Amino acid sequence: MDRDSKIKAAYHTLGCKLNFSETSAIGHALRERGVRNAEADEHPDIIVVNTCSVTEMADKKGRNLIRSLHRRHPDAAIVVTGCYAQLKPGEVSSIPGVEIVLGAGEKLRAAEFVTRWLDERRRVCRTTPSRDIREFVPTCESGDRTRWFLKVQDGCDYFCTYCTIPYARGRSRSGNIPDLVRMAEEAAGHGAREIVITGVNIGDFGRDNGQSFFDLIRALDKVEGIDRYRISSIEPNLLTDEIIDWCAESRAFMPHFHIPLQSGSDHVLKMMNRRYGTELFAERIEHIRRVMPQAFIGVDVIAGARGETHEEWLRARDFIESLPVTRLHVFPYSERPGTAALKLPDPVEPQLRHERVAELIDFSDRKLAAFLDRQIGSRASVLWESTLHDDGTIQGFTENYVRIQAPWDDSLPNTITPVTVSAENIVPNQG
Repeated sequence: MDRDSKIKAAYHTLGCKLNFSETSAIGHALRERGVRNAEADEHPDIIVVNTCSVTEMADKKGRNLIRSLHRRHPDAAIVVTGCYAQLKPGEVSSIPGVEIVLGAGEKLRAAEFVTRWLDERRRVCRTTPSRDIREFVPTCESGDRTRWFLKVQDGCDYFCTYCTIPYARGRSRSGNIPDLVRMAEEAAGHGAREIVITGVNIGDFGRDNGQSFFDLIRALDKVEGIDRYRISSIEPNLLTDEIIDWCAESRAFMPHFHIPLQSGSDHVLKMMNRRYGTELFAERIEHIRRVMPQAFIGVDVIAGARGETHEEWLRARDFIESLPVTRLHVFPYSERPGTAALKLPDPVEPQLRHERVAELIDFSDRKLAAFLDRQIGSRASVLWESTLHDDGTIQGFTENYVRIQAPWDDSLPNTITPVTVSAENIVPNQG
């Protein structure tokens, strides 16, 4: 549109890799309609905020970001979507500066709503009840990154007692393998070297259409031009021995796993309505270590959930400390309105939750440091990213997700080169 050629947009994403992929897809759709990205020194006309709502803190971060953006750009129309918008649309729409609120079912139609708003200048708040969200829209986007993100699944049917995701994203639904393979091929045609497979519960892929996650990864592995795939996060009960063994021998799937544990106590896992116990989880970790000794294994843990008495905390802490994993992603338990967990006994005081978080973070720091020490002296291949850092370096990742730095070189972005890992080239902050 000629009118839109002067319209500038900025994008902000909170939360998971799936949100990043969807924000990139929204930006792509708006650019196709003539809305260009705002430069760093420009005031945007449209601001898209894709929110998270996994914890109360995530809601607070969303509110604070929206208010901050409105203060900095008071004339911009703010579009808010994502899980916070789906769960609390009235609260979001009352924040100054917000002109458009879109739920999970409307998110990837954001460009349509923006175009209509530019014509009518009428505030919009549109959500679909989660039980009625049936459509799946795949995306494969990179934004301004080297890695691409392929959305293969959305929603969740697990209904863990502490979690709002099924209400924020709807029921589990998947793409079709031929369509997803074609998107990966198109990404390769645009220069993609690495794709991260994203979704809410990706191991559940295909349960609604007779396919399987194992079928999907085998098909993607055959796509020429894609050198690397990473699995963003997969439930331990869905990460089968078959998948682990196949990844260890595959052409392009990296030795890198992200597996949610949530608690090291079987009692708490049962209260959470998780679909595995600590024995199965430990078996999965041991299997990965056996066939991929240098794999990076990230693990999600919630500290201070209801039911985590002092005795259960000690069991959980000892189990987590014993795991040969690389890094813990630790979250304090957050009371979420409408979740079944609110009816469970033995709540943990907030201060005690944070003390337990600090102890788990200490475990994580020590595990990561030991993992990095073991990498020194090894040979690895690094896929370099395109960002010039303030210290004049370029950074990239090895196959097993160790962040490496080197002096900036214009020829390096989006190339894969061999390196010897050393104390000098490992990035001190691997976050």
